[in-house]
Amino acid sequence: MKTVKEQGSVPKIRFEAKPYKISSWTVLRLPKEESAKLPSRALTMVKGTINGFRFQAPLEPDGTGSHWFRVDETLQKKAHVKAEDNVKLEIEPSREWIEPEVPEDLKKALSTSKKAEGLWTDITPNARWDWIRWIRAVKTPETRHKHIEVALAKLNKGTRRPCCFNRNLCSEPYVSHNWALLAPMQAIK
Repeated sequence: MKTVKEQGSVPKIRFEAKPYKISSWTVLRLPKEESAKLPSRALTMVKGTINGFRFQAPLEPDGTGSHWFRVDETLQKKAHVKAEDNVKLEIEPSREWIEPEVPEDLKKALSTSKKAEGLWTDITPNARWDWIRWIRAVKTPETRHKHIEVALAKLNKGTRRPCCFNRNLCSEPYVSHNWALLAPMQAIK
């Protein structure tokens, strides 16, 4: 019988951090030494507690070797989290992936093809996260539209994941610049 360590599980990671604001978002960047304990530099699903309140969230790569996640208004209220206040976290990787919110433009495109829509429902939530991250990781609406067209064509051909996508970069354009999460001082600008 294998022990937990032999099976590749990661022990709970405990640390304190300060969330900060980027425009209307509150984000929490993991300290690099704590992020390094995770099994991947790419998108990682975690479960745990923040200020003792249970949560599950995708940790996005920050583009500089760590991870971050958005602390939405509901989590802020329930866990008593405020930007610039120290919060206590205890996290561990989760094998259970929460479903990503599918953008309306992608939903509309998928609805035009039963084959693509069928494969979309068949792939794992992790793969759906990859497609969404690849689609949103652009600077212009024209490029985003092109990514959706390419995604639809590839899904119709049976491709289960996007190709040629660096999963270790920050793909959320609202809170990043040059594929890296904005730092607190950059976010003020």
